[in-house]
Amino acid sequence: MSYTFQTSANREASNAEKYTLREQLFGTQDVLPAWVADMDIDTPSFVLDGVKKRLKHPIVGYEEVPDSAFDAQREWFMRRHGVEYEREDMFFSHSVVASMQVAIRALSEVGDEVIVQTPIYPPFFNSVKHLGRKVLKNPLKRGDDGRYRFDIEHLKNSITPKTKLLLLCSPHNPVGRVWKKDELEELFGLCKEHEIFIFSDEIHCDLVYGANRHIPSATIEGMQERIITAIGVGKTFNMAGFAMSSVVVPKPLRAVFKKAYNDVHFVQGNVLSHVAFEAAYRQGDAWVDALLKHLHNNYTALQEVCERHAKKVKLTPIEATYLAWIDCTQMGLSNKELREFFVRECKLGLNAGVSFGLEGSGFMRLNFGVSSDTMAQILQRLDEGLTNGN
Repeated sequence: MSYTFQTSANREASNAEKYTLREQLFGTQDVLPAWVADMDIDTPSFVLDGVKKRLKHPIVGYEEVPDSAFDAQREWFMRRHGVEYEREDMFFSHSVVASMQVAIRALSEVGDEVIVQTPIYPPFFNSVKHLGRKVLKNPLKRGDDGRYRFDIEHLKNSITPKTKLLLLCSPHNPVGRVWKKDELEELFGLCKEHEIFIFSDEIHCDLVYGANRHIPSATIEGMQERIITAIGVGKTFNMAGFAMSSVVVPKPLRAVFKKAYNDVHFVQGNVLSHVAFEAAYRQGDAWVDALLKHLHNNYTALQEVCERHAKKVKLTPIEATYLAWIDCTQMGLSNKELREFFVRECKLGLNAGVSFGLEGSGFMRLNFGVSSDTMAQILQRLDEGLTNGN
């Protein structure tokens, strides 16, 4: 079967978050939303077919996640990423943020420091603060080429005896980096030296472009027993609404993690999520391969528009995710003015870069995980807004 992603279903009447919240977030319904990180691309038919088949059974009660679902995920990660996760290390979770908060509870105490590398997905620092820990900021360094890198020297000078945990985003949201093996080895080596544990959010790991290759954190030599990894179908297959992911916890951390996990009472999700999750991993290879080509075409088209307006915006080079990180600092606008510009002149609802930390000031994040038709609308609005706007 061939997949084109030319069109997608209309979501305006579906209670989709990105459409329902337009008035609240942007002060108008007259914006095309390109912010929250789910795709305006139809969830694969083979996933929905699995759900329909399950609904032929008239009882939808409590069920355990079947081993076959975890086995499908394990086989996917071995096949596509070369990492072998053990079944006994895998726990159900309804979201990466939930997994992160359990890890913070398990591996640190109130008042401890947790390393967060900004700019970053806001729940990283929000979760640390919510749980009474202290955010230890280790901002990424932005090079002259626009690419971001770890600032190891800054981290060396920031670590204290209270530093217990590093929250890693790999691949990184919002800057789109795929961390190389030597980068991870240097970062993790420093963490090991100071007995710092790592929570690795790898939810975007299937959405990697070109010659770049995702390096699972758990494959870095000598670190397997210190890393908790979050993985899932939400981003890859546009299945966030099924609220099912998994978290991989090595044996030495299992008891302390399980205690915090049980305190939250996760139960086992819902029966429709179980079959959708398994169907995605069993049948999804060709669909994801086609999706990657489509997404990269969208990014290339966005890049062309940005290059036409190089005096105003610059697109950060991307290696992974469907989230474009746009440098708008040349426009000379405050963060509030910048956000209003995109709403008023471009009629686009984007994420303000400053919401990812002060290091995102002057940037905007644009979700290009959309159909070809929707992307054409985004590009037209962006082009016209940058051409005509002050």
